[in-house]
Amino acid sequence: MKVAVVGSTGMVGQVMLKVLEERNFPVTELIPVASERSVGKKVKYKQEEFTIVSMKDAIAAKPDIAIFSAGGSTSLEFAPLFAAAGTTVIDNSSAWRMDPDKKLVVPEINADVLTKEDKIIANPNCSTIQLVMVLGPLNKKYDLKRVIVSTYQSVTGTGKAAVDQLNGEISGNENVDKVYPYQIFKNALPHCDVFSDDDYTKEEIKLMKEPKKILGDDTFNLTATAVRVPVQGGHSESVNIEFENEFDLDEVRKILSETPGVVVVDNVKNNEYPMPLYSEGKDEVFVGRIRRDLSQPKTLNLWIVADNLRKGAATNAVQIAEYLAANNLV
Repeated sequence: MKVAVVGSTGMVGQVMLKVLEERNFPVTELIPVASERSVGKKVKYKQEEFTIVSMKDAIAAKPDIAIFSAGGSTSLEFAPLFAAAGTTVIDNSSAWRMDPDKKLVVPEINADVLTKEDKIIANPNCSTIQLVMVLGPLNKKYDLKRVIVSTYQSVTGTGKAAVDQLNGEISGNENVDKVYPYQIFKNALPHCDVFSDDDYTKEEIKLMKEPKKILGDDTFNLTATAVRVPVQGGHSESVNIEFENEFDLDEVRKILSETPGVVVVDNVKNNEYPMPLYSEGKDEVFVGRIRRDLSQPKTLNLWIVADNLRKGAATNAVQIAEYLAANNLV
């Protein structure tokens, strides 16, 4: 399997290389791709060094799969060129997610929608992935009516410069370059991505739209508030779910514990609940604080945590590639 990793020097691209190696994906030839200024530099994969090539050379090499993590404008320009050369593109940007002709995939939830004809496949937003991993099985059983989600998102979701800002502020460096409009250390910013005309951020809009497409269900309502917090290791979500049908808490825990990729951590008597510190470096989605909403019927509260660079980005993309390979779709 000839595999290109586009954006291989970036924070997510580096994790993609790590995940491909850890999961022993059948890479027979690795083609690392990055911006023109990085061409000729080296990246490490399985203790070997590989030379970064240009986009043009990567397309000419006709890889079987190209995993993109290089931003929306790059994906819009180059993903169709890879696809035209016969490559299946798995794109981590927001460029193709809401395109009606492109599939938006979380493998545990809806991989069965994929076909050989899908040459550009969208990887969902990091916060969306961990949310639908929980919403998917519960929707099948109880039928979603309304979802309210508030996120507490790691600075790694913004990129390396944001991590540098946080660490600079922690160390007292007043000259650190600011990615955020305010200090992030000892702070929480209700501001992820840019604001739209309706005063929601793009991150919140992604959260409100993408789950419906992944679940193939637009009958429920969803609203979101996304907050950036001074954490490096994962995203957390407080989720309030109203169902059409009544549920049993023990059954909810059983359904979630039997969902591939989901781990229930819910023993408050022993102070056991999901935390971003606990999720860092792991591929699973962790859910806990599962309890009834006492203010209205058929409504559930829970807390979801996942490593946004892994299951929220790189691991999900590699899992899509694994599904394609296992089902002879590439």
